[in-house]
Amino acid sequence: MLKNDLFLRALKRQPCSRTPIWVMRQAGRYLPEYRAVREKTDFLTLCKTPELAAEVTIQPVDLMGVDAAIIFSDILVINEAMGMNVEIIETKGIKLSPVIRSQADIDKLIVPDIDEKLGYVMDALRLTKKELDNRVPLIGFSGAAWTLFTYAVEGGGSKNYAFAKKMMYREPRMAHQLLGKITETISAYLLKQVEAGADAIQIFDSWASALSEDDYREFALPYIRENVQAVKAKYPDIPVIVFSKDCNTMLSDIADTGCDAMGLGWGIDIAKARKELNDRVALQGNMDPTVLYGTPEKIRSEAAKILKQFGQHTATSGHVFNLGHGILPDVDPANLKLLVEFVKEESARYH
Repeated sequence: MLKNDLFLRALKRQPCSRTPIWVMRQAGRYLPEYRAVREKTDFLTLCKTPELAAEVTIQPVDLMGVDAAIIFSDILVINEAMGMNVEIIETKGIKLSPVIRSQADIDKLIVPDIDEKLGYVMDALRLTKKELDNRVPLIGFSGAAWTLFTYAVEGGGSKNYAFAKKMMYREPRMAHQLLGKITETISAYLLKQVEAGADAIQIFDSWASALSEDDYREFALPYIRENVQAVKAKYPDIPVIVFSKDCNTMLSDIADTGCDAMGLGWGIDIAKARKELNDRVALQGNMDPTVLYGTPEKIRSEAAKILKQFGQHTATSGHVFNLGHGILPDVDPANLKLLVEFVKEESARYH
């Protein structure tokens, strides 16, 4: 039994004594302890070494007191497992090769055996689970199909997603075929993560805002729904969070995927999101990460505002406090610790 199950209770919209908090990218460059580990190895080797991945996953639990751990990995491990070469250099960016732009390229990609190609993630999950010793829940994750599709077709990050959209608009059947292949891999990967000990799953659609609403409904949401349903069919009690970055006008559509919770960017008042969704799902978020550059007073006042906007909890509501995106690498760790402690203390009055 978990000693602290507040995060899971909030996702399942069960009564909580206070609002749980974790932050995206909480195991990362803002922590000197992470940088000390990272100095000895490159990023992908860190992801692929279970002992090191477990160590950095647990650091924010020990140092910051967050209510959940998220396994240290990267969304692009799926692209690599499917047959692409992936280079991730934290200071320079991301490069994938060969780029996927033709039917022949798609045909060369494999739907991998997860244990064979991504077994190191499962080993990291099992080891982390053991070392956490039931202190807090452990989150597994994947990128969403649309985001992984863009990386595959663009060969890295992109400003206007020209190649991805060219395939969508000129060769939609081909685009759907590639999205389908990626989705099949994601579903198998998420199920294996639950098997290895993940207590909850988050699906990151980092490039969601690149699509219009209609295109998002065609090229992104059906595949997210497929992934959510794959997890819920086999593990109905495992909560699934969908984080579609900056899709604030599509909340109901995202809730319709069957997810338990939705991650919100900071571009929407959480009260507005709660009202629109009428507590159909739990909400996660949604402080602007740059607030952590602020004074202690500013950090507390912004956190208090979000807690107040969400308002009083009812029997069917759920809120997980988080940032609207990942914590920035040059944030002072003391500011995150202050935020965590403040949310723990202040949120109790709303429960």
